[in-house]
Amino acid sequence: MLTITRELRDAIVAHARADHPDEACGVVAGPAGSDRPQRFVPMLNAARSPTFYEFDSGDLLKLYRDLDDRDEEPVVIYHSHTATEAYPSRTDVSYASEPGAHYVLVSTAEGNGEGDPYQFRSFRILDGVITEEDVTVVEEYAA
Repeated sequence: MLTITRELRDAIVAHARADHPDEACGVVAGPAGSDRPQRFVPMLNAARSPTFYEFDSGDLLKLYRDLDDRDEEPVVIYHSHTATEAYPSRTDVSYASEPGAHYVLVSTAEGNGEGDPYQFRSFRILDGVITEEDVTVVEEYAA
């Protein structure tokens, strides 16, 4: 199960809406081994595509160096789908390289305006197997 704060969920959705019609992508980092998403890190979709996302290799290298320096790991890896449901594509599955991460997908297919409906779903992807998981949104994490 993914537990995430409302503030982080809203930041991910806002990024997806802002980058629409292109797919948005990014990471939410957290302390290594905690499974607690804490630091929102929006990334640039180097593909600048409505059907595909790709992290810029230079940005990704900087991110992983920063994560190492902070003793963090990518707890959530997210991206948006702009015309389809929030479910991993074959390409998404082939790119899923963090076995401990929650893969969050946001669909802005029904519009990208503030009041428009959206889908926010989380998956574990391990060895090509997709498993959807529940998402619990909290105001803040318990101590």
